Amino acid sequence: MHPLTEADVRASFVNATGDELGLIELPHDFLLTDWDYLDFFAWRDPSSTRRGYVLIEHEGATVGIVLQSGGAGRTRSGMCNICHTMQPGNQVALWAARRAGDRGRRGDTVGTYVCADLSCHENVRLAHPLAPNEVLAPGQVDMRLDGTRRRMHDLVVRVLAD
Repeated sequence: MHPLTEADVRASFVNATGDELGLIELPHDFLLTDWDYLDFFAWRDPSSTRRGYVLIEHEGATVGIVLQSGGAGRTRSGMCNICHTMQPGNQVALWAARRAGDRGRRGDTVGTYVCADLSCHENVRLAHPLAPNEVLAPGQVDMRLDGTRRRMHDLVVRVLAD
């Protein structure tokens, strides 16, 4: 991703009302973000556990979406639909995003199960411990990165769809 300022971030949201734009709180370490390392930027609002945000480059521009969570609370383990990481149930939450445009103003939303802390970008980069007889196939990590990037992009496209 290319580097963004706070003004760039606020201007990128496609499904936020004026009131919601005023509530957006950037992560405390925003100024330290290594933009070259990121395929997308996602964070939970530091002042609200039920709000999260995703920024991704789409068709040459940065697109931001506001997410709402009902909160984690499942007792069974679950899989994040973005990074495909199995997590304990309280670490996966249903996140919903109001659609952009008229559909969003009418209340249409899209949702999916995502890591509760929106850490998908980091989760796919963590090396899974290998069994003694297990070998990591060449490109396996790259495939997980590409899949995560594609699935997050697909979520944003669903928010933008007319």
